[in-house]
Amino acid sequence: MDSSSSDNTACATLPHGGASTTTPPTSPPQPAVVLSPCAACKILRRRCVYRCVLAPYFPPTEPHKFATAHRVFGASNIIKLLQELPEEQRGDAVSSMVYEASARIRDPVYGSAGAIWQLQKQVNDLKAQLARAHAELAGARAQHAHLLALLCVEVAAASPAAYCAAAGYHPSSQQLAAAAAPAAQADALYVVDGSGGLQLQASPVSWADEPLWT
Repeated sequence: MDSSSSDNTACATLPHGGASTTTPPTSPPQPAVVLSPCAACKILRRRCVYRCVLAPYFPPTEPHKFATAHRVFGASNIIKLLQELPEEQRGDAVSSMVYEASARIRDPVYGSAGAIWQLQKQVNDLKAQLARAHAELAGARAQHAHLLALLCVEVAAASPAAYCAAAGYHPSSQQLAAAAAPAAQADALYVVDGSGGLQLQASPVSWADEPLWT
């Protein structure tokens, strides 16, 4: 009687195909195998454990990064700072610590502030050079305009309008008058001689008539 009931129970637990449906137990996830310790653990001479907080930011191919940051901040402070930050901000924090440590090693007094001051000084010097270049350019343009005005005055007797139009310059009447005054004074010092040449004429006021002092 007991053997028949046990056979019925065994048959009830089996599917129609006769195969068992029991699933094998799942094994726990295996930790990742660390092929090489990170640069931080290698410098600190300790075992690089699974999910080391320093491994993603100090790879074994860049040992100088951790050596620089460790020299200024210390390993315990670096680990504490990274643990307090979310993972998306840890990369920027490591880059900032490495930059600040490098600047502090180069300049123990001012650190990165000294580098920022040097860059600001270079910017101010470049701005001053640019202002001087703009001033020189404005002076060159004014001189060019004055020379064009003088050129137009010299050919005013022939065809001033055509020459100025060809040169692309259109001086005003005030500019023509201002440019013609020195030329008229210079022309008054010369006279045409019998051979058709120019001869310097005597000044109406000699040096003997001028007072020696005032």
